[in-house]
Amino acid sequence: MDKNSIIGLTLIAAILIGFSVYNSPSKEEIAISKRKTDSIAAVAKLAQKEKQQAQLRTEVLKTVADTLKDTASTTASSSIASSSVSDSLKEVNKKNIYGAFYQSVNGKDETIIVENDLMKIGISSKGGRIRSVELKKYTTFDKKSLFLVEPDSSKFGLSFISQNRIYNTDSLYFKPQSEGFSLTGDVKKPFSMRLYAGDNKYIEYQYKLSGNNYMLDFNINIVGMQEVIATNSTALDLNWSVKAMKHEKGHKGEQEASTIYYKHFDDEVDYLNEMKDEKEAIPTKLKWVAFKQQFFTSVLVSKNGFEKPTDIETIGLPYSKKYVKAMSASLSLPYGHQASETIEMSMYFGPNHYKTLKQYDLALEEQIPLGWGIFGWVNRFCVIPVFNFLSGFNLNYGIIILLLTILIKIVLLPLTYKAYLSTAKMKVLKPEVDEINLKFGTDDPMKKQQTVMALYRKAGVNPLGGCLPMLLQMPILIAMFRFFPSSIELRQQPFLWATDLSTYDSIYNFGFEIPFYGDHVSLFTLLMTVSTIIYTRMNNQLTGDNPQMAQMKWIMYLMPIVFLGVFNNYAAGLSYYYFLANMLTFGQQWLIKRFVDEDAIHRKIQENKKKPESAKKSSFQQKLETMAKQQQQRALQNGKKK
Repeated sequence: MDKNSIIGLTLIAAILIGFSVYNSPSKEEIAISKRKTDSIAAVAKLAQKEKQQAQLRTEVLKTVADTLKDTASTTASSSIASSSVSDSLKEVNKKNIYGAFYQSVNGKDETIIVENDLMKIGISSKGGRIRSVELKKYTTFDKKSLFLVEPDSSKFGLSFISQNRIYNTDSLYFKPQSEGFSLTGDVKKPFSMRLYAGDNKYIEYQYKLSGNNYMLDFNINIVGMQEVIATNSTALDLNWSVKAMKHEKGHKGEQEASTIYYKHFDDEVDYLNEMKDEKEAIPTKLKWVAFKQQFFTSVLVSKNGFEKPTDIETIGLPYSKKYVKAMSASLSLPYGHQASETIEMSMYFGPNHYKTLKQYDLALEEQIPLGWGIFGWVNRFCVIPVFNFLSGFNLNYGIIILLLTILIKIVLLPLTYKAYLSTAKMKVLKPEVDEINLKFGTDDPMKKQQTVMALYRKAGVNPLGGCLPMLLQMPILIAMFRFFPSSIELRQQPFLWATDLSTYDSIYNFGFEIPFYGDHVSLFTLLMTVSTIIYTRMNNQLTGDNPQMAQMKWIMYLMPIVFLGVFNNYAAGLSYYYFLANMLTFGQQWLIKRFVDEDAIHRKIQENKKKPESAKKSSFQQKLETMAKQQQQRALQNGKKK
């Protein structure tokens, strides 16, 4: 072997060793793998044990049957003795199967009601879990009691291994511990449900509900279970699932607004895609997990965080008349095998109301989709404070939206005036622009563009002067698009023909579905569409006919028609706002037109044209001229190649 061969083999060996070290599992992965292996071994061992127990039961029953057959003619006292032997054998058999929890396999399923002024909570002895949550201040769209949780729509239980068997507390019976507890929300002592595994050995769910509050304190106390729960278990699995109930009129809209939100322990809030079924394994520690619906949410919060990983999943239920989406979460709770341990948590069941959620200082308000970036800022720091201020006057919400729209238009009036003034200048220059277009035709588009830009520059007109003010208004328009469908204040609030401003208003139902439109006619959406088309027509008349803008004008006319189908199923409050905004814009333009003298604008432009052109050009003008020159050079090069 020569020197190069030795170097090559050495490099190959180094790469293989480095690759094996890089891909070797971490300590956490080894621990998780060991837990899974131990669990599989425990299940296999359990299956073998159950098989042996089944054989033993068969032999015992056969022996008992033979004994009863041989003593059929004995006295009644002998029959009673045989029955006692059979009961004893059943008790022994139950102990063998269910181990320390054999006394909790059977029981009476009773519900204890805990309530305050805002909600009524039913706690079941089976599983010790919350089986029902009713919000007293709200009703469904058809005026029925509003439940976030129903007995058949949710599951909540701990899973762990004990005596080579996997247990789930959801199927075992707890015993109520209610001494000194008030069920009316005036809490003196927490209410508890205990799952016993022997003397002074139990798992306890502890609930504490204060007065005017949607937050329920929830602790899990684990006492004397260090030898009952498998010693290789370092965490308990908490399985929580809910089928979100239908509360609103629009099934599709409510389904698309329902999903799982979660907050990383020391980081931001994230969520699963609302528009499709999604499943995700989150590899980081979490602070809380929420099953969020359009206007209500159920949140489980951990004081010290849920250990990783956490599995969450959403499944849409488009054909269900009762539910809109199924949501589930598999969480991990740390367990240290101490004589007594407490896992501190809390549960929120209530409305997606910004101020209510924000008071808990847990970033729960980020479940309300107010928009990202600048759009969210506009809603949080401008729209919501003004909206809450106007709501304090106890006016109809249709009037509140009108006042809000007027205030926004007043704030935007300087931008609107500037946009109109720029449009008026462009209108004055239109005859000269037409002459330039006629002079150059289609022979030299680059030269024509340069000449037009030179005219604008000499006249002191910015061709984008009308666009920039409109662009500055866009954040508010988009912020409103997010605000109204998410505003619980509008829920079940009537105005004119609309019975609920938070959902679509229907003046006629077809009885069948029209693709991309729906099964009904929303009058507010029609008014918004018609007013938008009129507004577009007015703007086109101001700017005049421009061949270069012909295609853009068709798009501007097409967009309201497209939005007709989109907004037909949206909140009536949103369509109503856009309709009001258009109508107020008409009024603003009418007033501005009375104060703007187009002849004076024309004289001013002519005076600007007589002035010597400034050698200094704006960066925008320089960029346009550079792009025009580059396009002209490419056109000449392509012509030479041909």
